[in-house]
Amino acid sequence: MTVQRTAASEPGYSLEHAVTTSCDREPIHRPDAIQPYGLLLVADSTTLTIIGGAGDIEGRLAPDWLGRPLPAILEVPTSRFHDEKHPSLSDLRVPGLKGETFSVLRHDQDTHILIELEPVEPHNLLTWDIFGEIDRTADRFERCPDTASVCRQGATIFQRLTGFDRVLVYRFMEDGTGRVVGESRNDAFPSLMNHHFPASDIPAQARALYLRNRIRVIPDITYEAASIRPPEAGLAGLNLSDVQLRSVSPIHLQYMANMGVRASASVSLVVDGVLWGLIACHNATPRRLSEDVRAACRTLAGVMSRQLRNKEELVTYQERLRLRNAMEFVTSHFDVRHPIESNLRSFMGELQSLFSCNGFAVISGETITATGVLPDSENLHKLHDWLRMGTNGGIFTSAMLGKDYPPAADWPERSAGILAITLPFRTPMCLIWSRVEIIQTIEWAGNPHKGDEDDDGVLRPRTSFKTWEQTIRGHSLRWTNEQKQAARRLRRVLIADYQTQQLRELNATLAATLEERESLLRQKDFLIREVNHRVQNSLQMVASFLKLQARSAANEETTTALTEAQHRIAAIGLVHRRLYRDEHFGVVDLGRYLEELMEELCSSLGEDWHQQLRLALFPIMISADRAINIGLVLTELVINASKYAYDGNAGPLHVGLAQTSDRLILTVSDQGECTPQLKGTGFGTRMMNAVVSSLAGTLTYTTLNPGLEAVMTLPLDSVLPTEADASTEAALSQIPYPYP
Repeated sequence: MTVQRTAASEPGYSLEHAVTTSCDREPIHRPDAIQPYGLLLVADSTTLTIIGGAGDIEGRLAPDWLGRPLPAILEVPTSRFHDEKHPSLSDLRVPGLKGETFSVLRHDQDTHILIELEPVEPHNLLTWDIFGEIDRTADRFERCPDTASVCRQGATIFQRLTGFDRVLVYRFMEDGTGRVVGESRNDAFPSLMNHHFPASDIPAQARALYLRNRIRVIPDITYEAASIRPPEAGLAGLNLSDVQLRSVSPIHLQYMANMGVRASASVSLVVDGVLWGLIACHNATPRRLSEDVRAACRTLAGVMSRQLRNKEELVTYQERLRLRNAMEFVTSHFDVRHPIESNLRSFMGELQSLFSCNGFAVISGETITATGVLPDSENLHKLHDWLRMGTNGGIFTSAMLGKDYPPAADWPERSAGILAITLPFRTPMCLIWSRVEIIQTIEWAGNPHKGDEDDDGVLRPRTSFKTWEQTIRGHSLRWTNEQKQAARRLRRVLIADYQTQQLRELNATLAATLEERESLLRQKDFLIREVNHRVQNSLQMVASFLKLQARSAANEETTTALTEAQHRIAAIGLVHRRLYRDEHFGVVDLGRYLEELMEELCSSLGEDWHQQLRLALFPIMISADRAINIGLVLTELVINASKYAYDGNAGPLHVGLAQTSDRLILTVSDQGECTPQLKGTGFGTRMMNAVVSSLAGTLTYTTLNPGLEAVMTLPLDSVLPTEADASTEAALSQIPYPYP
């Protein structure tokens, strides 16, 4: 019988909504009892005295077991329990009272040692047979093309090995539900292939135990649990997580009974430390699995798990390689001369095929270029606005868009799932791959929504496992991790291409701007040098005029004044020539300039001064206008020394230029015997005082006996070149002509 139900009226329903049930709260790892087909001994880990146990120990092992030493009961030396190199006792075989032989499993737990005793089957598989079966099984798994084939092959192999009526390969899905992906059976049970089971059927703590204990056997679900005794031993709540004989939850036993199962075994499939699924074995009659068969199952499950991982990794690798090659093909054919948006629109088909989808759109501002099945333009613009506000890292994926973006619930037939890349360009862009809904009919082994707890609060398992169908709407195919990673790589590539393009455009603009500026600079340089030539001619004309006037002057005072003016004009002319001869207009090496100025002054004052002049000039770059002022002051000081110290004749003269941490010091000293005039009121003195004051400096005089020393001190901030003075481009951009 098939029960049908449709979820068409429930667009918000999702298989990801795993059911959290009261079963999750059941302490199944502390049942205080074992299955009675074996025995359990609990001993003190320090004294090795047996303090408790479970099962028919008196009738099957030793009547007086309680309080006796554990080594004596097991007939092994005490040293075996303290041998750190060989702590396991799995090689032991302990004889019983009824002709039984027990295998031994040891578990160390806090202050207790737990010993499991399980009767050994008389007919064991030969070791050679086990190895042969493992080898043949591994070869079959190796030839399987995919995980589905491995699961089908695994079900057949485990049914043949265990002899159970039905063997299911049960896989855990991402939402905690389970699905049967492999099956091998006889006529004792109906098929459950492709059926789904709700997450509540195997609660979280049960999955944790399956990960811890890789194989679990229930030989007969009708057993009566053997409690741990005696009660006064204080062993209630003992953790039996590692004990294979651990009693099973009554709810699970009833669950198995409702399925018509009398005996079961579960073997864990663990891939990379995660519980991938289970091999579930069901039998209609009681059935045990011997120790050697369990060992073979455990080994084959490990082989199968590795093959499952290999097949999944192969699929992942192939998908990743396909996506990488497809993405590189698209992006490598972009035309660097065209904008990114234009390239994206030119490769719409290639981009759409990058991820399997029903529609693809490129949204840029108000422009939409789309192909395939998609929502209308208005809804796409609204979706784009929502994506820009909420996506994390520029990538958004959804296989149930109506849940994440409620307006999309109205058009699942046009878009039920999307993969979107938002690009933070100057004009924001978005790439959207869209998938329409896939109407799924899920076959459940019973109603997954039926509660497991009645009004009285008592847990009860499901009673029906008839096929129950449910139609799921509003879902699209899931986007794989490889597709999400490829989307992130594509986004990085597109952003890098966009930035490269922006830099290329900026470089082109800068190159054009620089070329235009170079042309302007060449024009300005020509004009400036032309103006300089004319200024130099004008200064020479004035100097020549002053020289003629000095020769024809009627008195000595007028001659002296005209000569001093001639010297001052020579200083200005020298700075002007230096200004337009140096590499950097507007910046002058003061030490070099003062040296050339003194050479010119000595030539003007008389050749004898060349022999008397001593220079100690520190090189320092200063602005040209400051150099002119300092040159005028130096000229005036030298003229005063010639005039007052040596009465117009040549004499020893020292000129020094030095720099301290924050000051510039100019020193002019002579050794003349004439009386110096320190407080003159003439034009030269007033000019020097005004210039020094404009530079925020000081001018002091010191009598040397004989001679006089003049010291001008200037703060460096007032003379150093500014950024506008430091380069030709900056200077000329602010000064179209040297002298308007």
